[in-house]
This record gives sequence, C-alpha cells and structure tokens, in this order.
Amino acid sequence: MYFALMGTVIIAGIVGYASERSGFTHNGYIPSIIICIGGAFLFFFVRIMFGASFGTHGVNAIVSSIGALVIVPTHFRK
Repeated sequence: MYFALMGTVIIAGIVGYASERSGFTHNGYIPSIIICIGGAFLFFFVRIMFGASFGTHGVNAIVSSIGALVIVPTHFRK
C-alpha cells in the first residue's frame, strides 16, 4: 500500500507539471502540482474506503489528477 501511495504522488506530480508545461492550465507549476497531488490523495483514499476505481493505481492517479485540475481552477482564464 505504501508503494502504491508513493507512486500515486509521483504520477500526480508529473501530470501537474505536464499540464502546466503544455498550456492546459495557467495556475503556475507549484499550484498545479499541489492540486494534482491533492486530488490523487483524495481518490486514493476513496478507493481504499469504498472500492471505487477506474482500474489500476496509475490510471486512477492520472484520471483523478486531471479531474482535480478541471474542478479546482485557481486562476481565471481570459
């Protein structure tokens, strides 16, 4: 379980960095990474408690990170 949690955090950080680098978000690198890690943590614990899942831990980390970036914008787009 510990390795799955660490892998989730690493994948979420990569997704946050890549989304900011590609121009998908305009929050800044650190806020995007923090949002992604928060969403991945939340979904990781939801998976443990309730068994809700999209597949493997990696797929869950990617989907939850992108979902968190879409739901929690910190900078309004013009």
